[in-house]
Amino acid sequence: MLKTIALALLAAVVLLLAYAATRPDTFRVERSVLVQAPPGKLVPLIADLHQFNRWNPFNKKDPAVKGAYQGPASGPGAAYTFEGNSDVGCGRVSVTAVSPTAVGVRLEMTEPMSADNAIAFTLAPEASGATRVTWAMQGPSPFIGKLMGVVFDMDKMIGNDFEAGLNSLKALAEAP
Repeated sequence: MLKTIALALLAAVVLLLAYAATRPDTFRVERSVLVQAPPGKLVPLIADLHQFNRWNPFNKKDPAVKGAYQGPASGPGAAYTFEGNSDVGCGRVSVTAVSPTAVGVRLEMTEPMSADNAIAFTLAPEASGATRVTWAMQGPSPFIGKLMGVVFDMDKMIGNDFEAGLNSLKALAEAP
């Protein structure tokens, strides 16, 4: 009887690992919001990491986060290194590109697990004068990420934070 249970458990683990191996090698999470402000008002709130951290949902998860800014105040080369609780982790964000309708950012995580992801903020002007702001993050999904993805819905977990951040950006940009 114990042998049968052990073999069944082993088979379940093998099936789980095999299923995880078939998951995609990359991931992408994306959320958007319509903001009643032109792109010119939004770019500085994203490309300047001091401004970014005013609405950054991950900093709000840990009010005691320790951070340090490096490089220029804004634009390519601006960087922020952070150390926070388990909800925030440790890592570095750096601005990689800025245009009138987009900001590129690199996120390098060291804890709780290592990751190197590309973030893109796109700002699409609408006929109404508003701007559709899209926050997207993509990166490689190593085996451990694939395995975690079987149990945890990464899109929902990170997507909820992106939605909260975009709503905070919207409130900040639309304030008089």
